[in-house]
Amino acid sequence: MNFNSEMFNFKRALFTAALSSVAIVIAGCATEEQKHPPPPPPAPAAPPPAPAPRAAEPAPKPEPKKPAIVNLASTELFEFNKATLTPEARAKLDSEVIAKMKDIAEIRYVNVNGHADRLGSAQYNQRLSEKRAEAVRAYLVSKGADASKIEVFGFGKTLPVKACPDTKDRKSTIECLAPNRRVVVEIQGTPR
Repeated sequence: MNFNSEMFNFKRALFTAALSSVAIVIAGCATEEQKHPPPPPPAPAAPPPAPAPRAAEPAPKPEPKKPAIVNLASTELFEFNKATLTPEARAKLDSEVIAKMKDIAEIRYVNVNGHADRLGSAQYNQRLSEKRAEAVRAYLVSKGADASKIEVFGFGKTLPVKACPDTKDRKSTIECLAPNRRVVVEIQGTPR
């Protein structure tokens, strides 16, 4: 054999070996593809879960009631120079204060402010206004008001509601100043 034919045989053997290797690799790839089938198509998305049934909503809370303030400025409750309630004064307190207190569910406080006219000294009128406030307080307590919620104040002649000229006739001056001999009752609480 000659060199060329040996070389030809050698090249052929090499070529055959290379082809075999390529065939094995291609066969291996085909085998792998068959071993791993393509992934299945994605399943359709499940519908979202139905919302949970809503619990019955609690009834809305009623708005808190606003505090009520009841003011009563009563004149003609007292005679000149006196701290005793007149029968008319008691009737007025019954209709204007006691009746309104029944419309209040919770009383926070009751202020009873006594006043006097300008006749007399400042000290005397201060004591007189305090006695008038105490007389109204005692009457309210006798009608069922809570004594611990009632405060009394005396303002003497410091807060007049009516000014009267000085006259020689004292009786007409006393009559003119009657609105200043008063008690103011202020009640604050929550209405029913």
